Amino acid sequence: MSATEPLLEVKDLHVGFQTADGLVPAVNGIDFTIMPGETVAIVGESGSGKSTTAHAIINLLPGSGRITGGQVLFEGRDLTTLGRREIEDVRGRLIGIVPQDPMSNLNPVWSVGFQVEETIRANGIATGRKEVKEHAIRVLKEAGLADAETRMKQFPHQFSGGMRQRVLIGIGLSSHPKLLIADEPTSALDVTVQRQILDHLGTLTGDAGTAVLFITHDLGLAAERAEKLIVMYKGKIVEAGPSVELLQNPQHPYTQRLVAAAPSLASRRIQASSHDLATLDYHATGATEGSDLIAAGEERAQHQVAQTDAEPAIVVDKLTKVFKIRGGKGGAKELRAVDEVSFSIPRGTTMALVGESGSGKSTVARMLLKLETVTSGSIRIGGTDIAGMNRRQLFSLRSRMQPVFQDPYGSLDPLRSIGSTIAEPLVTHKVGDHASRKARVLELLEQVALPSTLISRYPNELSGGQRQRVAVARALALKPEIVILDEAVSALDVLVQAQILQLLAELQSELNLTYLFITHDLAVVRVIADHVSVMSKGRIVESATTDEVFDNPREQYTRELLDAIPGAGIKLGI
Repeated sequence: MSATEPLLEVKDLHVGFQTADGLVPAVNGIDFTIMPGETVAIVGESGSGKSTTAHAIINLLPGSGRITGGQVLFEGRDLTTLGRREIEDVRGRLIGIVPQDPMSNLNPVWSVGFQVEETIRANGIATGRKEVKEHAIRVLKEAGLADAETRMKQFPHQFSGGMRQRVLIGIGLSSHPKLLIADEPTSALDVTVQRQILDHLGTLTGDAGTAVLFITHDLGLAAERAEKLIVMYKGKIVEAGPSVELLQNPQHPYTQRLVAAAPSLASRRIQASSHDLATLDYHATGATEGSDLIAAGEERAQHQVAQTDAEPAIVVDKLTKVFKIRGGKGGAKELRAVDEVSFSIPRGTTMALVGESGSGKSTVARMLLKLETVTSGSIRIGGTDIAGMNRRQLFSLRSRMQPVFQDPYGSLDPLRSIGSTIAEPLVTHKVGDHASRKARVLELLEQVALPSTLISRYPNELSGGQRQRVAVARALALKPEIVILDEAVSALDVLVQAQILQLLAELQSELNLTYLFITHDLAVVRVIADHVSVMSKGRIVESATTDEVFDNPREQYTRELLDAIPGAGIKLGI
């Protein structure tokens, strides 16, 4: 095939989903091309049709989804006309895919190595046992997984979210496909590993002529990594063109809203001052609501001053967690996941705990929630050491301290409707009757920008971003004093992310909530946190106010994290 001919041509593509009420359109007549070796990014909010478009290309639409019109030409061949065996020969070998949700796309009962090797055999890349294993180790190393040979023996639940995503990236790249469809490939990765992965994908594009189709909500990533940007809204392409040019001079109102709401580009603190609050909210939601937000920010600032001398909401002192890992002939080995970590969080403030995958952030959160035992050190919540709590006290504590976990699918019961999922904490803690619980659920759905019609639907019917909004709503159901947010907005598109962060700020001001915000996204930290603690290899290496960490980082590790924020240096035309 000539380098001047498109590798992929999507022509007037229509996709719909069959429901009890008839066919619901999801993609409405879109057209785009990808040239050999080109990187193209599709951006848009949850439900805009990004992932549906990607899955339609290789005929992997979920449930009742089907292509209802148009063509998908790959190297001149219409993929929509292929039979099952023919399309299976294209998938993996010619077109690789990295799916969005790392936990639900890895089988929990098989080792990671077995699943990678299975893909290699299925695509005919290698056949001999030794050759297959060597190839599996190589692709995992290329995907940025340290100690790949040892890790192959482990299971998905033993990996962090970022590590699981790296496994999927390795599987997607294992056959060196001509086109790689990457559906939110780095949403679960910290910025330094994200850069490593995307640098590797860039090398593939340049050296092997591999084209990449990115599905992403990160405009900074899109601008930095893709030559061409496609903006989708309600199943249609509303704007397309060269990435940096489009972001510097967006023409469509929807694109302008996306750019204004992107924290990786805007880097304004929604809590820093009334001027910043007004500026950000004017761009994101309009000037009318900005005045209300200014008042909320001023009230919150005054309340924080009043709380300065009060007992901190959370005090962690020399917290340590040691895991015992089964070894070979040498017996069990010790892994010091958290090493004498100390910090305190004043009431009504937000502390961000940041660091790479495996740095110990989530382990700290699990110990705070009493989901993991403490090896040594202490945790005091509201002045009370949680180590000595009995079952009743712990039950009471959990009504005041709620989590939002990283994996929006794994943390929701697939057999429960959205309404009963959100109402579950109310039922467990015997709050209200059936009517009041339903009213509270509807109120929460509205707060997290979800339609009330979702109350009777199930998690598998929702997008990744919608599922995470449900998780946030469930955490807020009991109106807790403390919320521990573990990568709570990493799966959300920029508009919904801005709404959720704004919601969290307003609820904090109104209810004096305390947040521990665990994230790898330093751009989000800039707009939500009052204080930042940076973790590396189980220890806190730097701790200061957000402005101090961003404006004058002391540690080289912190500077590397800041330098790795995608798109931070792009000048916008907003």
